[in-house]
Amino acid sequence: MRVYLPVTLDELQHGSPVLLAPRVAHGVTPALRALWPDEDDEGWEYAAQAGAADESVVLLAARPGAPRLRVVVAADVPEACVRALEAPPVPSALELVCGVDVSHVASVHVDEPAAVADVTAAAAGDEAALERLGDRDLLWYDVSEIEQIPVP
Repeated sequence: MRVYLPVTLDELQHGSPVLLAPRVAHGVTPALRALWPDEDDEGWEYAAQAGAADESVVLLAARPGAPRLRVVVAADVPEACVRALEAPPVPSALELVCGVDVSHVASVHVDEPAAVADVTAAAAGDEAALERLGDRDLLWYDVSEIEQIPVP
């Protein structure tokens, strides 16, 4: 199953090669499909990635020393590694119960450096900045490029 993991850039670039679980992830859940029944797989995947990007802002609020960019890791994990949440905060949220190592990572998605001001403001609670971030697409990186992602 493809999941989207909200992370911080420092966690990804300088942490363990394994993203630890349990943690909140996002994916194409039955609730997400029910919310947008006329959407296709690509649209549902985009919505799940957007949910993870918003969650990344929450992580940044708790990690003031982390680079101020939203980061989402797209990973392919076995179905057994994913559990439904009893009361998900958003329709795409689920629980990842297995660690994710580099072999599971399909790609990494990161804000461009020009987004730093809005990410910083959104992490401080600025709803208008969070809304502006919703209009920004994340840049795509291959797993082999993780160390080359620019840090503002």
